Amino acid sequence: MKRICVFCGSSGGGDPVYVDAATALGKLLAERGIGLVYGGASVGLMGAVADGALAAGGEVIGVIPEHLKRVEIAHAGLSELVVTADMHERKAKMAEYADAFLALPGGAGTLEELAEVWTWAQLGLHEKPIGLVDVRGYYRPFQEFIDHMVTEKFLRPEHRDLVFVDEDPAALLDAFAKYEAPDIAKWQ
Repeated sequence: MKRICVFCGSSGGGDPVYVDAATALGKLLAERGIGLVYGGASVGLMGAVADGALAAGGEVIGVIPEHLKRVEIAHAGLSELVVTADMHERKAKMAEYADAFLALPGGAGTLEELAEVWTWAQLGLHEKPIGLVDVRGYYRPFQEFIDHMVTEKFLRPEHRDLVFVDEDPAALLDAFAKYEAPDIAKWQ
C-alpha cells in the first residue's frame, strides 16, 4: 500500500484528543512508509494529520479546490499540493492517488467523502479498503445508523461490511494489508 487518503475535519473538534489522534495517525502512516493523501488544509484535523506525517518524514499530498485555498488555509509545507477546479475534481484526484481510505472525525464534508467512496466500492468502481478511526467513540452513532439501514433492508450486510471500524488506526492498517475485496452482488 503506497498511499492512504484520510478524510477528516477542517475543525479540530471540541476535545484535544481528536487533534492528538490525527497527529498520531499521520506519524503512523509515515513510520509505515505509507504516503498521506488528504484535503490540503493547514487547519483542524487536516492540518494535524499532515503535520504528524511531515514531522515523521512522510510523503504528504494535499488536494484542495481553488475556492477553499484561502478558507481552509492551504498547507504550505507539503510534499505536493494539488489545486483543483472544484470539489468533484478534488475527490476524484484524492481517490486516484490513494490505495485505501480512512476517515477521522469530521463534519458533513467528511461524511460526504466517506459515503462517496463507500458507494463506489458497493458499485464495484474500486476495490480499495475503507476504514473509520473511531476516536473516542465518534463513529458509534453512525454505526448504529448503518445497522438500522441493514435492518430496514436499505443496505445489504456485505455492503455494510465494506467499512472497517476500529479505535486503533494500526489495527485498521493491519486489516488493510490483508484486505481482499469481496465478490459481492450489487442488487438482487
